[in-house]
Amino acid sequence: MRYRGPQAGHRQPEDGAPVLALIGKGVTFDSGGISIKPAENMSQMKGDMAGAAAVLSAIDVIASRKVPIDVMAVIAATENMPGPAAQRPGDVVVSADGKTVEIVNTDAEGRLILADALTHALRNGATHLVDLATLTGAARIAIGHAATAAVSNDDKFWDLVARAGSDSGDRVWRLPIFADYRILLRSQIADLRNAEYGEAGTILGGMFIGEFAGGKPWAHLDIASSSWNTNTELTTVLRGPSGAGTRLCIALAELMSGAER
Repeated sequence: MRYRGPQAGHRQPEDGAPVLALIGKGVTFDSGGISIKPAENMSQMKGDMAGAAAVLSAIDVIASRKVPIDVMAVIAATENMPGPAAQRPGDVVVSADGKTVEIVNTDAEGRLILADALTHALRNGATHLVDLATLTGAARIAIGHAATAAVSNDDKFWDLVARAGSDSGDRVWRLPIFADYRILLRSQIADLRNAEYGEAGTILGGMFIGEFAGGKPWAHLDIASSSWNTNTELTTVLRGPSGAGTRLCIALAELMSGAER
C-alpha cells in the first residue's frame, strides 16, 4: 500500500526525498508449524498479525493527515500451520534477495517473511525501513509489556524513532547489536539459520531481519509483549491488544516530513 503525500509525491527519486517503509508481520494464526507451540494460550496466536494491523492503521492516519512524505505499508501475510506442505526443520530456503536460510525451528517463521518484505520494500524505492513484529517470546522477559524492544543499524535514524516514541507515548527501548553475536546467526549449510542461537533471542531475531535491510537505515520493533498485555497485575497498561507501534509510526512520518504536531 502506497501513500504519496502532498509535494512528496511529485518529487523524483534523485531529489533525495525519503521514502519510509512500514513493514508489518501479518501471521493470521501461528501454531508454530511442525515445531508446534504448547496448547496453553495458543488461542492468543490470532494476535500474531499485530505488526500488520499497526502499519495499516498508521498509514491510514498518515494519509488522513496529509503528511508530506512518501510512505509505503508492506504486509507480510500468511499463516503458520502443520500440514503436508509445511516447512520442516532441516529445510534450506532461498530468500527473495538470494540469501539461503536453514530452518532450524518452524516457529521462527516471522523473520523469514519479514526478510522478503524488506527486500520488496527496497525494490520499490524505500530509503528508510521500520518493521513491526510479534517476533520473540524473549521480548517479554527482556522488557515486559510496558514498552517495545527494538534494535537498529543507524544511530541517526534511531534518534528519530526514539523521539517519535517519546512524543507519541508509544514507549520503545533500544537493545544493542554487538558484533560478537553475528557468529550465532551462522549455519553450516546456509548463509543464515533462523533460530536456536543460544542467547539474546530478541536481539538476534532482529539482527536476522537486519541482514536484509540492504544497508539502509532500519529499525526493528519487537512488539511480541507490548502488543497484547496478559498481566492482570500490571494495571498501568490496559489488558488485551494495545496497538503498539501505531502511534510511533505516525509520529515518525511526521518527524521525517517536518510536519510534526
